[in-house]
Amino acid sequence: MQHPLILASSSPFRQSLLQKFNLPFDSFSPDIDESALPNEDPVELVKRLSELKARAATALFKQGLVIGSDQVAVFEQQILGKPHNKENAIKQLSLFSGNTVTFLTGLCVYDIQSNKTKTLVEPFNVTFRTLAQAQISAYCDAEQPYNCAGSFKSEGLGICLFEKLSGDDPNSLIGLPLIKLSQLLTEFGMDVLSNQD
Repeated sequence: MQHPLILASSSPFRQSLLQKFNLPFDSFSPDIDESALPNEDPVELVKRLSELKARAATALFKQGLVIGSDQVAVFEQQILGKPHNKENAIKQLSLFSGNTVTFLTGLCVYDIQSNKTKTLVEPFNVTFRTLAQAQISAYCDAEQPYNCAGSFKSEGLGICLFEKLSGDDPNSLIGLPLIKLSQLLTEFGMDVLSNQD
């Protein structure tokens, strides 16, 4: 049975966020190149990748509203991706110590049948505590956040790294801005609250 909602992500964090809507959905892993284009700014990058991920659904599905999302951390005008290993995670978190980092989360809703998309970018700022190297190393060992933009999991122990969070939707930090997603789905004719059975 194909559901009208499709999540273009294999991330368990995005899947658990979308479950908050209490609607059935399918999910798949979009296999796309996430490299930035030459001179591409971070806002354009997350918009483009969110849409590419959503459009990848056409290889598997004939219809449905597809949700694509992508996230980068931006610090001092530099895009910081996933660390992939402990050494890089320690470098990132050492840089962030005592500073504020902006997370940009791209969100795209794509209607396969009409070929229409709506895409936006949700910013969220994280101010880090001043962290000792021993704290950073212990955190990395405990949570191994090597596949997370910014080298932390805010839904877990990562919350202890922060001094302050500021933005419209804390869910966007985990990878899916649910407030904006609810609004976009309504624009496509799917009101989350009216669809509760």
